[in-house]
Amino acid sequence: MSHALFEPITLRSLTVRNRLWVSPMCQYAAVGGDGMPTDWHLVHYGGLAAGGAGAVVLEATGVSPEGRITPRCLGLWNDAQQHAFERITAFAHAQGAAVGVQLIHAGRKASTWPEWGFDRDGHPLEGTVPEAEGGWPTVAPSAIPFGDCATPRALDEAGIDAVVDAFAQAARRAVAAGFDLVELHGAHGYLVHQFLSPLSNRRDDAYGGSLAGRARLLLRIADAVREAVGPDVPVIARLSATDWVDGGLTAAETIQVARWLSEHGVDLVDVSTGGNTPSAPIPAGPGYQVRFAAQVRRETGMPVSTVGMILNAAQAEQVLVSGQADVVTMGRALLRDPNLPLRASRELRHPVPAPGPCRRAW
Repeated sequence: MSHALFEPITLRSLTVRNRLWVSPMCQYAAVGGDGMPTDWHLVHYGGLAAGGAGAVVLEATGVSPEGRITPRCLGLWNDAQQHAFERITAFAHAQGAAVGVQLIHAGRKASTWPEWGFDRDGHPLEGTVPEAEGGWPTVAPSAIPFGDCATPRALDEAGIDAVVDAFAQAARRAVAAGFDLVELHGAHGYLVHQFLSPLSNRRDDAYGGSLAGRARLLLRIADAVREAVGPDVPVIARLSATDWVDGGLTAAETIQVARWLSEHGVDLVDVSTGGNTPSAPIPAGPGYQVRFAAQVRRETGMPVSTVGMILNAAQAEQVLVSGQADVVTMGRALLRDPNLPLRASRELRHPVPAPGPCRRAW
């Protein structure tokens, strides 16, 4: 019996073996503070590839040092980092998985403590990392802080140009490192989302005001990245469909942004929500974001992926067969069980081959 979850999907020249993908998840494991991937990343992402996922999309990776979320996040702004990623992409390919990377500039949410950072007394560290402890000044569309984080500097046009170029150069390095696809992070309150949302963008120039102005940075990045990666490499974009706050970004606006992205060479929209307001009342629950992905897909005709508390194979299969999305991405469920795709194929009675050393397990 055929199941939608294990049908291949083709984007440009890339055919991915199934539609259960690994959602980007920060690891905060670039322990040298230099953005370099480590053995942890090889083992972690290699295990997910061996576990049967169709595509493994690596975590938010800074396009510049100041674009990282934390000092322990990955980067792709120099050739040494590019070469260090090559063994990860090679291993993932050897397991039959496609591999992508999510490129990010964190904007006003940069230079923060890793999620599990603690001080000497065991108290959790939150907010902005002081420069004396490895942090750096942050930038944003407007000088509006995120919660208790440091107030950012509003980017001028030269700064915006530098961000666009940094995305293009990181995308070029991603392809050279062996990544099959590139994801632009335009969600979760990071720099591109900060420009898109009227809650954080109070500019009165060409990058503010109307939705077209607020989307200008993202569309410039999409154009630059498409040129950098060439015509054959898929480019996808993650968007937050809503800020969950009155006066914030809306689903209708996100649908229009998705239409524009399609015209600017983006092949799939990865639909999430929230992240730009600390106190947003997000009604999290199983599949709580699927309806937004379905709306984007229905209104634009674009391929979409969905994410957010999708917990098992039956739930994921239902999302696909009901036409709400073209790809399901999982995060925490795959942290708990990296072999979930292999197990799912058996639960759905559509078994796929496991790596030779693991076949006795099945």
